[in-house]
Amino acid sequence: MTTWLNMSLQDGASPIMEQLIFFHDHTLMIMLMIITTVMYMMTTLLWNKHTSRFMLEGQLIETTWTITPAIILVFIAMPSLRLLYLMDEIHNPAMTLKAVGHQWYWSYEYSDFTKLEFDSYMIPQEENQASTFRLLDTDNRIVLPMNSPIRLVVTAADVLHSWTIPSLGVKTDATPGRLNQVSFSINHPGILYGQCSEICGANHSFMPITIESVSANQFINWVSSLSESSDDWKQVLVS
Repeated sequence: MTTWLNMSLQDGASPIMEQLIFFHDHTLMIMLMIITTVMYMMTTLLWNKHTSRFMLEGQLIETTWTITPAIILVFIAMPSLRLLYLMDEIHNPAMTLKAVGHQWYWSYEYSDFTKLEFDSYMIPQEENQASTFRLLDTDNRIVLPMNSPIRLVVTAADVLHSWTIPSLGVKTDATPGRLNQVSFSINHPGILYGQCSEICGANHSFMPITIESVSANQFINWVSSLSESSDDWKQVLVS
């Protein structure tokens, strides 16, 4: 997650985010070379005393400063298009998670498991503990297995929302009446934080997203424990 005075991007928690960071650094280096060259040329023009009353055109330099920007744009566009298609690809997902945006909380459904769904609200400030982060922690975290391709399906029940996890490189609009999907894979165990990044009303700032990445065995145990608890709850209701 982002910390105080952190001027760089968050550490990538997925292969896509790592590639996005590489592309960001690649583009910054190209920009640095352009700025350095332009500043050098401007400084040289300001300080030299050479003049020419008869130089009316320079076809060579005009050709050079027309072709060079086009070549630079190709060096930026090629990795950008590659990343764009990689982010849009769905690689045989191991599981599907559905996120539904509400004013102002998220609902989640594990489509591969029966009756595994819950609402996720922000923990109020007065209930915050030392182990939680203000405005970022939720009462029910999303639990996902690491190193597994996951398909996320996003929609909304009322107004526009946006499901965003910066460290995963995922930002998907939640639109009422429409399903948007994206895929990602988490590299390591840990807790990832995100927020709604679409202005959706008065409490837009208070609908965070919290993902807990665990191993595959821990995820299976978590799903089994939820199934057993739901069966016990049904037996209590019947009796």
